[in-house]
Amino acid sequence: MSVAKPLPHDAAPLHVAGTARYVDDIPTPRDTLHLAFGLSTIAKGRITAMNLEEVKRAPGVVRVMVADDLPFANDVSPSAHDEPLLSDGTVHYVGQPLFVVVATSHLAARKAVRRARIDYAEEPAILTIEQALAADSRFEDGPRIYEKGDAEAAIAGAAHVIEGTFELGGQEHFYLEGQAALALPGEGGDMLVHSSTQHPTEIQHKVAEALGVPMHAVRVETRRMGGGFGGKESQGNALAVACAVAARATGRACKMRYDRDDDMVITGKRHAFRIAYRAGFDTEGRIQGVSFLHHAICGWAQDLSLPVADRAMLHADNAYLLPNARIESHRLKTNTQSATAYRGFGGPQGMVGIERVMDHAAHVLGIDPVELRQRNYYAAPEGGSAPRPSASPRSISSGMKENTTPYGQVVEDFELHGMTEALLASSDYAARKAAVAAWNAANPIVKRGIAFSPVKFGISFTLTHLNQAGALVHVYQDGSVHLNHGGTEMGQGLFQKVAQVAASRFGIPLEMVKITATDTAKVPNTSATAASSGSDLNGMAVKAACDTIRDRMAASLAERHQAEVASVRFGNGQVEVGEARYSFAEAAALAYQGRISLSATGFYKTPKIEWDRIQGRGRPFYYFAYGASVTEVAVDTLTGEYRILRADILHDAGASLNPDLDIGQVEGGYVQGAGWLTTEELVWDDHGRLRTHAPSTYKIPACSDRPEVFNVALWDGQNREDTIYRSKAVGEPPFMLGISAWLALSDAVASCGDAYPALNAPATAEEVWKGIRRHGDGI
Repeated sequence: MSVAKPLPHDAAPLHVAGTARYVDDIPTPRDTLHLAFGLSTIAKGRITAMNLEEVKRAPGVVRVMVADDLPFANDVSPSAHDEPLLSDGTVHYVGQPLFVVVATSHLAARKAVRRARIDYAEEPAILTIEQALAADSRFEDGPRIYEKGDAEAAIAGAAHVIEGTFELGGQEHFYLEGQAALALPGEGGDMLVHSSTQHPTEIQHKVAEALGVPMHAVRVETRRMGGGFGGKESQGNALAVACAVAARATGRACKMRYDRDDDMVITGKRHAFRIAYRAGFDTEGRIQGVSFLHHAICGWAQDLSLPVADRAMLHADNAYLLPNARIESHRLKTNTQSATAYRGFGGPQGMVGIERVMDHAAHVLGIDPVELRQRNYYAAPEGGSAPRPSASPRSISSGMKENTTPYGQVVEDFELHGMTEALLASSDYAARKAAVAAWNAANPIVKRGIAFSPVKFGISFTLTHLNQAGALVHVYQDGSVHLNHGGTEMGQGLFQKVAQVAASRFGIPLEMVKITATDTAKVPNTSATAASSGSDLNGMAVKAACDTIRDRMAASLAERHQAEVASVRFGNGQVEVGEARYSFAEAAALAYQGRISLSATGFYKTPKIEWDRIQGRGRPFYYFAYGASVTEVAVDTLTGEYRILRADILHDAGASLNPDLDIGQVEGGYVQGAGWLTTEELVWDDHGRLRTHAPSTYKIPACSDRPEVFNVALWDGQNREDTIYRSKAVGEPPFMLGISAWLALSDAVASCGDAYPALNAPATAEEVWKGIRRHGDGI
């Protein structure tokens, strides 16, 4: 079988050679036009005058469009229809598109927009949590609350109570390929859109709405993205719609791409949170009750903020059985970029909250942080990895029924007991922790820290109807296979994995299978490639289509040889029927000659899920993916500068479809997660202007920032649920492994004094230095 083999990314040679084609590389017609937005310079107010005469007279300008020039809907929102493509006269953040220039070149359009003369009636902007609360500026009428048991009573009766508040910053996606779109007008009002998007169907829907045509008149194609991370789930709508409207108005192809600064100023980021907590523990470190207060900064438009904030609540337990829990979430509307989807989709924010609680409790109780975590783990499933006796795990007196999350889902597949023990052994945690303590006792300036963090991440869209996928598979008479599915390729290797599935179903070499661009004309009504669902959903849809064709071929051959259909075997590039043996190509040719259809669609919908987000009850996730990491750091106490010295990771990918691709996802996820919590700081000034809008001011991890020792392994297991070849999703879950880097910095700072070092995130060098002064011995 092709599955489970560590095969390279299908486009790896193209990436290395620089010949992989992205939207900006697509050859365009000779008279293609280029677009650029004119952007607001204030955070909140009204436009009192907009003089665009100099813009229209600029060299190369063909057309300038404002909101009144748009023929139909002026909206690019993925949810609440509250995000106009061009300002309707009100301004909500610095960088909001006010008008669009259509010119003969990218440079001409960018130069032209700077000639605009715009007058505003500026109003006080809402930029902070305090300002939003004071103005009651929010999405939804009040807070969303999920509860289990009586948290306040449990905390009040606990032997030890801790509490705290910390800030958790947002994050720029920083995909290598910026946002881009190309619209090509066709006959009869049709429109072909090439878009760098994770959600072609949403682009199709928004373009059709903007043009006033049915969705069948709009075709969207996406071959690949140069990174997405959630930033291309909804943020590409504006470019695609603008290009399509301009193409309709001019009759010419229209193209748009953001330069890096514009991309960072215009587009949404990860949601920043403030998390306050109170928790009660018994004398052995078992949690009795916990209460969380989430304040999420959502920006000016709703976008995907409600489900993001919901998922933060759903992951507030992470790996821990919380007998009494209360999670209260406020979704605040501010005059900043509309926060949007980002890898983990709120889950990382929720997990950081409970990991801070566990770390704080371990410090106060004087219990090893790993030991305390193990004592609070969910119970292992029957026949699963058991906890070690010395960990004194919480007992589940009435069976798995009590092994429930705060939202009522029974945790049936908990893998972290065995994974934790395996990682502690392979990373030599105990000896290294002792060595860190010895080092810190002997070295007053450079301190070391070591920390462990687990991951339990739910897999499925929490909007239930999105858990579906389609596929289209053709077998040609020469035995070659062509397939399409609704997922998009953004570098994660989805196309390769799905091709491996198809090759395995037909029993043919992988080189006989070709996947072409995601295309709404071939597979309709697709869900976004998000929620770590790409392989799960599309792999199963492709399997269904392949099996349909394979069964037709088998029935035809069985009839030809007067044999049972069950006796037909596919494998090693051949098809066997009793003593007869055909190559797959010969079998395909015979089927064609026998007038057997060699084309099929496949469809899959995720079973077992049901979710009431208002009540906060149900089973929103089909299964959980698990991971664990140990990180060691060194900190210069004089400057706050630090290095990640070593990371050891064990991740659960089930029965991996492609171990090499999955390990690559784990490595990248860890580094990106660590970057969010350490160096990636977003800074707005008092006027709402983003000051960290370029690589010179926004620090993503570079190659030199990766751990000097980086050990990554996959857990030897398989999914208990019936996923594609029993694999597990691996897109988002590894991101949270980076939490251990933040906790390791906290451990290093803790060696400078007795108080718990309540670091905010990102824990930049400045934040670490402040933490040392705030909680240390005044070094």
